[in-house]
Amino acid sequence: MADPKDPRSTPDLAELQHWTWVMGRAQQMAMEQGLDWFDAARLPGVTDTPAAAQVRDFWTDSLTLWQRFLDPAAAPPPPAASDGDARDKRFKDPAWRDDPWFDWLRRSYNLVADHMLRGVDQLEGLDDKQKQQLRFAAKGFVDAISPSNFPATNPEVMAKTIETRGQNLLDGLQHMLTDIGKGQMTHSPAGAFEIGRDLATTPGKVVKRTPLYELIQYAPTTEQVLATPVVIFPPWINRFYILDLTPEKSFIRWAVDQGLTVFMVSWKSADATMKDVIWDDYVGAQVDAIDTVRGLLDVPAVHAIGYCVAGTTLAATLALLSACGAADKVASATFLTAQVDFAAAGDLTHFVDDEQLALIGALSPQGFLDGRYLAATFNLLRGRDLIWSYVTSNYLLGKDHAPFDLLHWNGDVTNLPAKWHLSYLTDLYRDNLLVRPGALSVAGVPLDLTKVATPAYVQAGREDHIAPPESVWKITHLFTGPLRFVLAGSGHIAGVVNPPAAGKYQYWTNDHAADSLDEFVAGATETRGSWWPDWAAWLRAHGEATVPADGARRPGEGALPALADAPGDYVRAR
Repeated sequence: MADPKDPRSTPDLAELQHWTWVMGRAQQMAMEQGLDWFDAARLPGVTDTPAAAQVRDFWTDSLTLWQRFLDPAAAPPPPAASDGDARDKRFKDPAWRDDPWFDWLRRSYNLVADHMLRGVDQLEGLDDKQKQQLRFAAKGFVDAISPSNFPATNPEVMAKTIETRGQNLLDGLQHMLTDIGKGQMTHSPAGAFEIGRDLATTPGKVVKRTPLYELIQYAPTTEQVLATPVVIFPPWINRFYILDLTPEKSFIRWAVDQGLTVFMVSWKSADATMKDVIWDDYVGAQVDAIDTVRGLLDVPAVHAIGYCVAGTTLAATLALLSACGAADKVASATFLTAQVDFAAAGDLTHFVDDEQLALIGALSPQGFLDGRYLAATFNLLRGRDLIWSYVTSNYLLGKDHAPFDLLHWNGDVTNLPAKWHLSYLTDLYRDNLLVRPGALSVAGVPLDLTKVATPAYVQAGREDHIAPPESVWKITHLFTGPLRFVLAGSGHIAGVVNPPAAGKYQYWTNDHAADSLDEFVAGATETRGSWWPDWAAWLRAHGEATVPADGARRPGEGALPALADAPGDYVRAR
């Protein structure tokens, strides 16, 4: 028993339990009074509004939760855990359910989070966009205040702190200080991967270099190759080697092994010399790369692939070629998680308003946007997974980062030309001009996507939070040529980078016409595994002729000499 006259004495367990009960009973009394006040304030004969009903529900649920904590035997049993609650990695430690205090803390947090988000949904007087923005902000706030994010309210962190006598907090502080020094949250340990050693190792040569891009040609691995080559345009907001990760995950290596002649565009990370670069320059670079490959291999056309924003730009390139009577330069076009109609572009639209655009301008005094700002934006889209889980693991528990090639790539940021980036966000994300015939032009030529008749393969990710499948689907209402839509399992990255050997995920196809994504899914056939073989079969259906893999089909042996070994210089520039 503690000495009540000695303020330095430590209370024993019985006293702690007593004062916990006192505080709990006090809060219970306040809640009960709150319900009485709520009833007294209601006018006779007036039905609850949704907001008023939610306030009452919150008080009732809170009171029930306290009753379970103070007198479990007399309180109603807790509701069964939902699937989402069972899968919540933040509360996987058994103490979150076995210890009454942490169980109450977890349930209280979930109660507050649920009612806060429901409250946003029931707000009146806001348009849909404002409500979506507010809900996104509320969700970010809810994720931030999770008890798992704080050492005093996370049982795993408390146990680790006692076990290590605080060393975990010192180690975590070192991790945090290192990240502050870098100006970027780390997701993978430094030195675990190196470009050209572990990543981007598919053999090839740089055969062209411009101020905007390098063109890489990969060495064939088969005696015969498809006559029509493949040119890949990756997003310039990231390094190209997302498609050439470790050898077992590399789409490029796999495509080469299928007997394809593959070229990759490696974009230059922006610097002050690129302050005047605009979207026209990227469209022009795509046309230039297509013409370069056609001339090098003496072929009439190429198969083009555009990933994410480079797919959006590929659509503009096809519209430009069509308007100029040169559509036959591209035999087929593949779009990987690419949007052209931004009416339903997902959570990224929350970052596109006048204030955000002005901020981007202020952050780009030298004419380019530091890629770390964009990385932070993408992290916010999945804050629970890409921010708060690392706060807990690396800052509070003091764990070292686990090597992960995809997260290493995710943190390998590139800078963007500020003028282009602002016009892209304004013209496409904010004003959605690309779908309006003639609203945008390239080199003075008006663009009209409805004139594009190039055969197209369109892949979307079912769980994509950057290019939602509903948004990607809209391309099917614009192009007039033959089109195959494929819905892949997983998201923006894992849904694309899914090698067949991994045996992961699935994809859906539907050979019947569908007016909406829901209709497509309702009649779709599910196939287990990677969509890559389906794409390769589709590609060959648009030209099965093959040629020997010699001469100009080998990097550096044609009219363009090798300038450097793959993966080139631009991908290493920082």
